[in-house]
Amino acid sequence: MAASASWQPQEEGLKVICGLLEQQISPSSVDKSQVWQELQQYSQFPDFNNYLAFILARAEGKSVEIRQAAGLLLKNNLRTTYKSMAPSHHQYIKSELLLCLGAVDRHIRSTVGTIISVVVQLSGILGWPDLLQALVACLDSNDLNHMEGAMDALFKICEDIPQVLDSDVPGLAERPINIFLPRLFQFFQSPHPSLRKLSLGSVNQYVMLMPAALYASMDKYLQGLFVLANDPAAEVRKLVCAAFVQLIEVHPDFLQPHLKNVIEYILQVNEDANDEVALEACEFWTAYCDAQLPPENLREFLPCLIPVLLSNMAYADDDESLVDAEEDESLPDRDQDLKPRFHTSRYHGSEDAEEDDDDIVNVWNLRKCSASALDILSNVFGDEILPTLLPIIQAKLSSSDDDAWKDREAAVLALGAIAEGCINGLYPHLSEIVSFLIPLLDDKFPLIRSISCWTISRFSKYIVQNIGHQRGHEQFDKALMGLLRRILETNKRVQEAACSAFATLEEEAAEELAPRLEIILHHLMCAFGKYQRRNLRIVYDAIGTLADAVGGELNQPVYLEILMPPLVAKWQQLSNADKDLFPLLECFTSIAQALGTGFSQFAQPIFQRCINIIQTQQLAKVDPVSAGVQYDKEFIVCSLDLLSGLAEGLGSGIESLVSQSNLRDLLLQCCMDDASDVRQSAFALLGDLARACSIHLRPRLSEFLDIATNQLNMSKIKETVSVANNACWAIGELAIKVRQEISSVVMTVISCLVPILQHAEEMSKSLVENSAITLGRIAWVCPELVAPHMEHFMQAWCISLSMIRDDIEKEDAFRGLCAMVKANPSGGLSSLVFMCKAIASWHEIRSEELHNEVCQVLHGYKQMLRNGAWEQFMSALEPQVKDKLLKYQV
Repeated sequence: MAASASWQPQEEGLKVICGLLEQQISPSSVDKSQVWQELQQYSQFPDFNNYLAFILARAEGKSVEIRQAAGLLLKNNLRTTYKSMAPSHHQYIKSELLLCLGAVDRHIRSTVGTIISVVVQLSGILGWPDLLQALVACLDSNDLNHMEGAMDALFKICEDIPQVLDSDVPGLAERPINIFLPRLFQFFQSPHPSLRKLSLGSVNQYVMLMPAALYASMDKYLQGLFVLANDPAAEVRKLVCAAFVQLIEVHPDFLQPHLKNVIEYILQVNEDANDEVALEACEFWTAYCDAQLPPENLREFLPCLIPVLLSNMAYADDDESLVDAEEDESLPDRDQDLKPRFHTSRYHGSEDAEEDDDDIVNVWNLRKCSASALDILSNVFGDEILPTLLPIIQAKLSSSDDDAWKDREAAVLALGAIAEGCINGLYPHLSEIVSFLIPLLDDKFPLIRSISCWTISRFSKYIVQNIGHQRGHEQFDKALMGLLRRILETNKRVQEAACSAFATLEEEAAEELAPRLEIILHHLMCAFGKYQRRNLRIVYDAIGTLADAVGGELNQPVYLEILMPPLVAKWQQLSNADKDLFPLLECFTSIAQALGTGFSQFAQPIFQRCINIIQTQQLAKVDPVSAGVQYDKEFIVCSLDLLSGLAEGLGSGIESLVSQSNLRDLLLQCCMDDASDVRQSAFALLGDLARACSIHLRPRLSEFLDIATNQLNMSKIKETVSVANNACWAIGELAIKVRQEISSVVMTVISCLVPILQHAEEMSKSLVENSAITLGRIAWVCPELVAPHMEHFMQAWCISLSMIRDDIEKEDAFRGLCAMVKANPSGGLSSLVFMCKAIASWHEIRSEELHNEVCQVLHGYKQMLRNGAWEQFMSALEPQVKDKLLKYQV
């Protein structure tokens, strides 16, 4: 297989490669991996890709499928080998691709377009000067195959690498986009739907980037959109809607003069016979509200829009949920039924990422988009939508015949969707609404039972609030028992909804669940015994949420006998490489924190297994064969988090377990891991171990401190703020335990923390709080090192301290403040106003000793500022700050 100026394939090579491709795509039971290996061997020859290009472009006698397979293999090969190929081979492949732009067969043209886009990604437009000429020639040719082939390639370039066409190309008078845009607009009026679709799709790719050429032709673009608005092809109407959605998101000013017409159009296609068009139109309402545009532009359309949304919220006849809804628990879950799960690494701070648990199943469709739009509109317009909405909901709910069940279900969904936004207007009727929903938990239609679970959970705050009086108490019990009944039913879909809804109710009810713990545990553990794998994960979540909600109440033998044996049995049954272990590890984390020292009877085997899992995974990372498992970092993250839960729950009781293990060395490795979520959980555990048994960290203390400090430089913070946040917190926890031993890193840490405090408004709230506390803790244990520099950071630090809520950590920070002022009183003088505001931010300092120290600081400054200067200073303070300082006798 040698290369020459005009390359030609050898007959034998051609035959072998076509034969292999044929085997690769044949549905028969040929060993595909064997075929793949042989193709890989051939790909070692330098001109193998030329053969593939030849087969795609010229093997007229072969089936389209074989030619396409050659093209797809060529595309994948180019991605990996393009840079190392001989220029003559590049040239050959490019010329064959251009030859095929107008191929008769549509599939060949499409494959060619895909490969052209990949080559442009790899070499840019500069590396292929003939391409632009060829595309322009085809677009101007008037031959449908050539126009479509060029348009397809152009669309893929616009989709994958739009910026390439909007850049200067040496030798070209203008940017490529300026050459193509007028032609694309012309195709908006083509009689061929494929060309209208591809040209509009290509222009839409530039709305976000908004090159000068499109900006200048905006009127032409909008005219084109209005012309295509009622196009007979659904795919074109869908793209018109997508264009309006993008414009309203990023350039609403362009639509402003036409807004009324656009809204009327979107409202009309929101009822399009084609669901995909209607779905794309429905995205407009959310985009409009998210862009925070003036609500009054939508207000007049609400009476028409709300009925459309409600009507689209009913299940479509072909919705796959209708099939799933009949699934019985006796059917085992298939692997593809298991949604990917995402464990959120442990995080120390005030603003945990919010979990969006409102989406009951995963596929996005018109029903969900409409419910989401109603939810957002209810948040923007509040009770204003109720006069239009409630009569429709009431009418749908009152139809009792079986045929109307989808309408009843949509009405219950609508009530849940507006539960947040319209709560004030619904408030007087909430007791009735909940009383109406509870019987629906027993409806004969499973999807009404499941949506009723969700809607009840949306009102759980209200249900819990009213426990105080007799009627509210009864209603809470009915809702609780109703959901528990549904948790134990046989329909998988209802199990899932009931369990999720129950977890939401648990979060709201917290300690109110204590008197009902036994019955709740019986139900949850009964579900645990009978659920299939997918729903089992939700039971784990409900058990973990229950532990978080009731805390130490769980620590009674009668409850532990119901709860722990089934969990421990499952724990023993699952292997260390089984992903079903993740939710169980999370569940144990919550239980360990809730039980505190009560968990010690279960701790040893769980602790040891976490250590084993981390060790195995660290080995698997470098040598999966001897580890016997494939590396998956999530095993490490979940195990670290469970160890954190044990450290938090057992406190110093974990010391004997740590002392007999190699956890310290494993943890050090995890703190240096390249995966940020492993580091995040590792630093959380470092802080928890510093609290519980810092003595075992001491032998490698300086390494831990160096690695943690290294996470705080600005470039790291930008990439992985959660890691920096936990590392910062851990340094503070170590500081107050090892005290003077931290002195070697004090100045480095301070030099990292000060910029965070000085740019607080650009940083995450939690990182700023942790930085302020850690700075204070370091100042408390090493005041002589920190105090000389206090002028540089005092103001920014005090501003951050004044934002922190009262707690033990804030007390530590103020001990640092007092120690620094004692060591260098004049260093705080220029920031005294900010110091006073920080002191005034305390609701009450619980520690008498700290209260006295703060008094001493203020009295010290009062003595420094003589001859009326103190009184003058005090009179300049805000009245509320002055009032708060009275309790310190100044």
